[in-house]
Amino acid sequence: MRAKLAASLIALLVVAALIGLLAFKGSSDRTPLPGGAREAAAGSGLYGTLTLPARQAPAIALRNDRGERVTLAQYRGRAVLVTFLYAHCPDVCPLIAANLRVALKLLGPRAAKAQLIAVSVDPRGDTARSVRHFLGAHELLGRMQYLIGSGGELSRTWKAWSVGSTRDVGQPELVAHSALVYGISASGRLTDVYPSSFEPSEIVHDVPRLAAR
Repeated sequence: MRAKLAASLIALLVVAALIGLLAFKGSSDRTPLPGGAREAAAGSGLYGTLTLPARQAPAIALRNDRGERVTLAQYRGRAVLVTFLYAHCPDVCPLIAANLRVALKLLGPRAAKAQLIAVSVDPRGDTARSVRHFLGAHELLGRMQYLIGSGGELSRTWKAWSVGSTRDVGQPELVAHSALVYGISASGRLTDVYPSSFEPSEIVHDVPRLAAR
């Protein structure tokens, strides 16, 4: 009798896990992408997920931690990897930053064809000092443009890129936000997108191809 109950319980747990997985996949499939782009089946020779319809990436024009104005357009001719982070993030942001750093290292001289841009999702916590500390800790000083600003300035960029940013009411130091990396071609087109769990080798493979488009 106990064996039958145990088997039934295991079967129920397996079914529940499958339902949860399908629900997660369905919700992630509906994640809006910037510029009205949609996820499509791979087949472009890129490891990121191709986005359609092909179009120019939404504009970015903000200031970095040194107060310098930075635009996405100024990096035409390079592959640009755009992501949305905050310096006090305890989990996914350090993972993205670390994997981007590894990708640059693996690219070697080819890293000159790539530019990293991070846009803050925490206008209150991402001060110039905290951003410089974050970049230094991840060995990205001079390699990543980390853009900050007021809530009003940043929210315009979040909206253009369909990025969510919500502070946790119970833990106000934490921010729930979209955690993707967007691949922009040398001609400024939004070309592919990577989940936060991307492998550095995917970026290494795609950067020369994005830089040639």
